Amino acid sequence: MKYSKEAKPERGASGRSRAVPVALLFLLLCAFSFYLGGIYSTGRSLLDVAASNGIISFQPPPAASAVAIEKESAFPVTTKAAVFPECPADYQDYTPCTDPKRWRKYGNYRLSFMERHCPPPVERKECLVPPPQGYKAPIRWPKSKDQCWYRNVPYDWINSQKSNQHWLRKEGDRFIFPGGGTMFPNGVGAYADLMAELIPGMRDSTVRTALDTGCGVASWGGDLLGRDILTLSLAPRDNHEAQVQFALERGIPAILGIISTQRLPFPSGAFDMAHCSRCLIPWTEFGGLYLLEVHRVLRPGGFWALSGPPVNYENRWHGWNTTAAAQKADLDRLRRMLASMCFKPYSKKGDIAVWQKSSDPACYDKLTPVSTPAKCDDSVDPDAAWYVPMRSCLTAPNPRYKKLALDATPKWPQRLAVAPERIATVPGSSAAAFKHDDGKWKLRTKHYKALLPALGSDKIRNVMDMNTVYGGLAASLVKDPVWVMNVVSSYGPNSLGLVYDRGLIGTNHDWCEAFSTYPRTYDLLHLDGLFTAESHRCEMKFVLLEMDRILRPTGYAIIRENTYFLDSIATIAKGMRWNCDKHDTEYKADKEKVLICQKKFWSGKNTQH
Repeated sequence: MKYSKEAKPERGASGRSRAVPVALLFLLLCAFSFYLGGIYSTGRSLLDVAASNGIISFQPPPAASAVAIEKESAFPVTTKAAVFPECPADYQDYTPCTDPKRWRKYGNYRLSFMERHCPPPVERKECLVPPPQGYKAPIRWPKSKDQCWYRNVPYDWINSQKSNQHWLRKEGDRFIFPGGGTMFPNGVGAYADLMAELIPGMRDSTVRTALDTGCGVASWGGDLLGRDILTLSLAPRDNHEAQVQFALERGIPAILGIISTQRLPFPSGAFDMAHCSRCLIPWTEFGGLYLLEVHRVLRPGGFWALSGPPVNYENRWHGWNTTAAAQKADLDRLRRMLASMCFKPYSKKGDIAVWQKSSDPACYDKLTPVSTPAKCDDSVDPDAAWYVPMRSCLTAPNPRYKKLALDATPKWPQRLAVAPERIATVPGSSAAAFKHDDGKWKLRTKHYKALLPALGSDKIRNVMDMNTVYGGLAASLVKDPVWVMNVVSSYGPNSLGLVYDRGLIGTNHDWCEAFSTYPRTYDLLHLDGLFTAESHRCEMKFVLLEMDRILRPTGYAIIRENTYFLDSIATIAKGMRWNCDKHDTEYKADKEKVLICQKKFWSGKNTQH
């Protein structure tokens, strides 16, 4: 910069030589500070703008010219094409945070090696997970509930080991699911009919959400879908069984997980019902710690149903490799533990016993910090559930929320449109905000269906809303042949309890890590401003690669984002073999656009179709 002699007094030569470098240094420091401030104020990550990773060379245009550039081209060509190699063929069922190849690094205590243990950043895979040899587009719902392609889940272990229990059988190029199970000798339909006799709330729309622990191939959850009960089936990753993969291939909600040392990724008072059918969870061990976790996630007045050991031991103990005396002692211990946790016997018939979680404050008032079980103190947040160790204490229902009890909750589907009572616990939320959100998503979904006609048809069954608040997208799709996994960020306001209060299901998650599912398990992924909210923590490249891992071939992604990020997203998506088109939002706003992408159906180099 040159100074005018008319405007400034003359200086000596030595003064000019010092003034110019000082001025330049000052300007450079100001510019750099302004640059950093711009990045962090928009929530961006330096990783997203750095060219050193070789994936993106992204130069954002000045704000004044951004709109003009967007009108010239759907994707301004200021990016360098991304190239992602294929993963080896043996990664076809890769689950990064529940990887059996890494289990030996972790202890055996309470099977904690089966919990989430994500690889460090330096070990993250930057490759595309291939489908197995002979993979086909999944059979469409509702036919998929009863059958799937063998080559899509090519595991015979259950077929060979459980053939007498009729979980599934192989017929030609398909697996058939006849609805059998260890405790379903007459089929899952008859089993669920008996349970509905024991729990009238299953018949009158009182019970809407259920948790199935140790779900097998999720036949119980599949049957309950026809009864308007939305079940989230839970099972750990296994070397052989692939239970959760079978469930999702069938179009039944499921997630990888295990009750071990960490809380399940659900809020307190979430489920109307929990179920265990010979799930082999040692309920009476460790001071009843696993029962305390069931108590936490059950709504007051909710039901816990158990079939298998030690229920009906008098007639069953011969096949359990035990003695009648041992099973009687275990049942007595179980009853005492449940009573101490404010569960009361509800009904019993045959192989099924049902307890109900009390909503009576008098029972919880008897608990103290030194009772058995102990009463949790006020420092324990019952809703915190992301990498939170389980505690051997019991949280009493909050007396402020009278309508949280199951008998006070509106029945399905009325509860879907009612602002939950505990909305006051979520910062920035209110009944008015809830109503506005509901209307907003009805309008958005109508627009999405115009852009993506497959949405609402049998081409899309398994849907994930990657960063929801109240479950608005899921609520707007309840009449379509889909189910939605609602994901609430573990680093934002925890609104997941409100999602469950509406009669929907979901989980907490951190998108800086891999999701708890197998590859190729969702037909549609939706995100709304996820990169705007999380890019200061999570590198865009790895989030998109994770989306590619869990998306089925020919599946779709609806990415609603600030235009600032769309060029980078589109470049990475192209490197993942996705085809994308950019569209206006329903409001035709310039600052936000909708990117609709479809994953190509490709065969790995070491596989063939």
